[in-house]
Amino acid sequence: MSITVGVVFADSMEYAPFIDWAKTQTGIKEGKLFGNDCVELTVENCGRKMRIVGVKSGIGKVNAAAATAYLIASEKADIILNAGLSGAVSGLKREDMVAGESYIECDFDLTAIGYGPGEKCDGQKSLLEADGRLLSYALQSEGIKKAPCGTGDIFLSDPVKKEFFKKTFSISSFDMETGAIASVCDKAGVPMLSLRKISDDADDSSVEDYREMNNRKESCLTELLVSIFGRILADESNF
Repeated sequence: MSITVGVVFADSMEYAPFIDWAKTQTGIKEGKLFGNDCVELTVENCGRKMRIVGVKSGIGKVNAAAATAYLIASEKADIILNAGLSGAVSGLKREDMVAGESYIECDFDLTAIGYGPGEKCDGQKSLLEADGRLLSYALQSEGIKKAPCGTGDIFLSDPVKKEFFKKTFSISSFDMETGAIASVCDKAGVPMLSLRKISDDADDSSVEDYREMNNRKESCLTELLVSIFGRILADESNF
């Protein structure tokens, strides 16, 4: 089996632990992918090879969607993974590790012309689901919770808006990339999964809490990614 996995990170602090891990492997190449920092390497297990391309996309939906599209169109990614920090909306607490089971763009708003909050037109899906097999791989790791993820081009720190998103979309976490990544992957027919660590409570204390955790440059998300790489390689059926 030979497969290409694209991995999207939003910012430098989320990307740095992945680079540190990549440098422990052989034959890595660092460079640019359409202006974004990227690293490429190949890992092998039981005669199966996996090419991994990690990209630092930049924060927000446009940056994440563009990087995902580049990985699929230019690098021929068979799978897209994403890792980063999120705010807690419901049922989660700081330090929780989450695998997203579904994704929705909470700030997509056509209500002025008769659509519901988050509802898209022209047959486009509003609520998108993670790939079931990738989700199962993540949940094999101890302590990983599955949760519905909300996305928007805002850093969520307003308790009123948080409550609106909770009631309207039934989400557990909120970030600035996952819904856009899922949308690109859905259109391309590429399986995806986002892995998130909860950094804050998405309220008036969120900025300080997020900065404190982001500055740690923790390796836990990269460690989870590496475990998933191994499970993909160990699976005798191809994606």
